[in-house]
Amino acid sequence: MASHPPAQCCTVGVKHDGEPTGKSIKIGNIEAYVAEPTGQTIHKDAAIIFLPDVIGIWQNSQLMADQFAANGYYTIIPDLFRGDALKINRPHDFDFPGWLAKHTVEVVDPIVEKSLAWLKEQGFKKIGSVGYCFGAKYTIRFLPKGKGIDVGYVAHPSFVEESELAAIAGPLSIAAAETDQIFPAEKRHKSETILVETKQPYQINLYSGVAHGFSVRCDTSKKIEKFAKEQAFLQAVSWFDEHLI
Repeated sequence: MASHPPAQCCTVGVKHDGEPTGKSIKIGNIEAYVAEPTGQTIHKDAAIIFLPDVIGIWQNSQLMADQFAANGYYTIIPDLFRGDALKINRPHDFDFPGWLAKHTVEVVDPIVEKSLAWLKEQGFKKIGSVGYCFGAKYTIRFLPKGKGIDVGYVAHPSFVEESELAAIAGPLSIAAAETDQIFPAEKRHKSETILVETKQPYQINLYSGVAHGFSVRCDTSKKIEKFAKEQAFLQAVSWFDEHLI
C-alpha cells in the first residue's frame, strides 16, 4: 500500500472562519456543492472535482471549493458518503473501522463516476481532481487513462494501493505533512519510486511543522500551519494552471 488506511487523526481539526458562497445541487440522487467562477479569469473548458476527507461537505471544504472557483475553476464536491459523513472531532471510542466498512470502493466509485459524467455533460473537456485524505484514493483511482480525471492533486493521502498509484496516466501532485502516520516518510519514498516508473509529471511537496489533515483542518491561528495550508492550496492551483488548462 502506498499509504495506510485512515485513522483517528483523519477526524480531528479546526473549523475555519468564513461564509461559503456556493450552492447545493443534485447530481441525480447525489447531493453536491458547487462553486462557480465569477471573476475575470474563468477556465471555461476545465473543472475540478473536489473529493473530500471523511468530514465531507462542510464549512472548510466549501470555503476551499470557493477559492478554487475564485481562481477560475468550476468546482464541485460530491457527497461521497450519502449523508453519512463524520462530524469533526469524533470521540476516541467512535467505531471508525465500522464506519469505513460502509464506505468501500464498491460504494464510492459509482458516486465519483456519476459526478465525472455529469461534469462532461456540462461541457467541460478537461477535469482536474483534488483529493484530501479519504478522497485522495479516488483521485488516484480515476487518474488512469479513460477513467475521467486528467490531472490530479492529493494532500495527505490515505488508503492508496501501490497498484492504484502505478496505474495513473496523468500528472499528479502530492502535498505531504512532516508528521503523518498515514503517509509517513517510507510511504512517501515508495510513492516516489512508483511515480518515477509511471513516466508522468509528478510533484511531492513536504510541509514541516504540520500533521495529517493540515491542508483542510489545521489551526490557522498557528502561523506555521496557516502558511502550510495556504501554500498547499497554491500548490494545487499552480499544478492545474500548468497541466489542466
